[in-house]
This record gives sequence, structure tokens and C-alpha cells, in this order.
Amino acid sequence: MPGGGADPGPRGRREARGPQPGGPQALRDTVAFAREIEALGYHRFWVSEHHSVPGVAGSAPTVLAAAVAAVTSRIRVGTGGVMLPNHRPLVVAEQFGVLESLHPGRIDMGLGRSVGFTGGIRKALGAGKEEAAEFGKRLTELLGWFTGAQDAYPQVHAWPAEGLRPQPFLLAVGSGAELAAAHGLPLVIGGRGEDAVLRAVDRYRETFRPSAWCAEPYVVLSGTVAVAATGEEARRLLVPEAWSTAYSRTRGVFPALAPAEAIAARTMSGPERERFEAAMEGHVHGTPEDVAKALESLLTRSAADEYLVTTSTYDRAALLESYRLLAEVLGGAPGTVVG
Repeated sequence: MPGGGADPGPRGRREARGPQPGGPQALRDTVAFAREIEALGYHRFWVSEHHSVPGVAGSAPTVLAAAVAAVTSRIRVGTGGVMLPNHRPLVVAEQFGVLESLHPGRIDMGLGRSVGFTGGIRKALGAGKEEAAEFGKRLTELLGWFTGAQDAYPQVHAWPAEGLRPQPFLLAVGSGAELAAAHGLPLVIGGRGEDAVLRAVDRYRETFRPSAWCAEPYVVLSGTVAVAATGEEARRLLVPEAWSTAYSRTRGVFPALAPAEAIAARTMSGPERERFEAAMEGHVHGTPEDVAKALESLLTRSAADEYLVTTSTYDRAALLESYRLLAEVLGGAPGTVVG
């Protein structure tokens, strides 16, 4: 059965506002976590991009990926993903060219089109709806820097990227599945609306055009997976992220993760409770036996090539144990972890 992964660090959240003394430690924890994940036999370890989100230290994914690749030896390392609207394609190509040069054959270039969480972040990044609308154009330019096929900037070269082949993946948001098919790229897709996800996967496979990057359709299904000795323990792992999600939807600020016990003791407002319960739904969680059955069913229906796990929780020891149990469930099949 294809494998799983997770969203470990840099989501080791400690501070909700202001200076974040936990940020440096969260980054160090992420690098250490990658070594533990490699030892468990997972296939990939990806890190994500977030800007000015309280308690999240993942603002520079290519830098963090370099640190992860430097302390591991087998596992593929990449991004899940770099948000292309925030960056010039030339700079992204140069960064991944350096990564691929230093760690040949181990680098994944996961790309997304999301922009900043708030208007202030978007203004600071100089990236908003217009840049997101140009995602397809930016993607074409980025890939051209590696192949030498871009002609927008004659006599400009993206050294050392040109001629190298870090593996690109496209994170499906909006028209992402169609763009992945048109460019002949592997697709990463998730969401809790299973029917909509499966329809997008079908369209991707039907319209896929083989390319120098990928000869056949390749689907990475993503979602949250929590495994524990009991179903209740596994469900408790979901609580910190669900509460932070509910808080952000009602107050506009994504707070640091808190212990499940502290959240259970809160008196939630009606809107908070509604958002919290919604955020708790649609995830794969339970005992190893429960999770094995759920993943097998899901992967059979989707015919996905891999499963990407993006799980966050407050208790890092419990998170690692969840991945250990998941590795046993997968039985050595390839999996991806996102940090």
C-alpha cells in the first residue's frame, strides 16, 4: 500500500503573539524530526511556506530543506510547497538548482499558488490576487529555467539550475489539477470533499500530457492521519490543530497550538464550537487497524501513487509515535512527511 507522511515541524508552536522564542527550537526540532522520519523508512520529507503566522516558523522552506537534506542521507527532501506567487521564478530556480547540486537525486520541488493569510502579509510580500492569477505563466517560466526553454529573458541563465532536474510537484488549488496535467507534472491533492477530489484526479489523468518531468500521471493524495493505541487517543491528537483553525476562522489570527486538555477546558462560543467540530471531521484517525482499513479503502478508490500526511499536534512525542505506528501500518511502502 502506498505510504504516508505528516506535517511535523516547523509547527512546534509556542508563542501566539509577538517575538517567538520557540521558533528557533521548532526549526531545530524539525531537522531532528526529519532524521527520525528517515529512520522509520519514509520516502519523502517536505517543508511548507508560511509568513507572519503566529507560532509557525516555516517562512523559508528552501533554507529549511537544505538543513534537512544535510543531516539525512536517503530520504527525498523538498517543499510542500514554495508559493510561487511570492517569488520570482528565476530565484526559485536558482535555489532549487543549488539544492539539487548539493544533494543530487534527492530534491523535490513542490509548488503552490497560495498568497499571504492577511492583507498586510500580501502587501509586505508584494504578492496578491494578480500574482496568483499569473501562476500558470510563472510555472512555465520556472520550468523553462531548468530546461533552457524560457525565452522571455534572452542570454539570462539560472545557474546552476539549467540542465538539472529536481522533481517538481504541483499542489492542487483551484485550477491546479488542470495545470499539472497540462505541464505533465505530478499532482498533490487533498481536501475533505472526497467526491470533488476524486473528480479532479480523474480529470487530471484524462488530460495529462507526458513531459520531460513525468511520463505518466502521478497522484499524491494528501490528508491528516493520526494513529494511537485507542481511537480516543488518536482523536485527541487532532484537537490542537482543529482549535487553532476554528480560532483563526472566527478571529482572523492563527494561534500557537495548545494542549488538548487546555482546549477541552475552554468554554467555546457557538461559532467557535461549530468551526471546531467541522475542523475535527474528515480525517483518518484511530488504531493501527482502523487506519490501515481506511487508507486501503481511500487509496483503492483514488488509485493514488502515494499518500502525503500533514498532521500537526501539540505533543511532539505523541506525534512521532503516530508516525511510528503509521510506518508499521504501511509496511515499508513509500510515504511522505511534510514539515
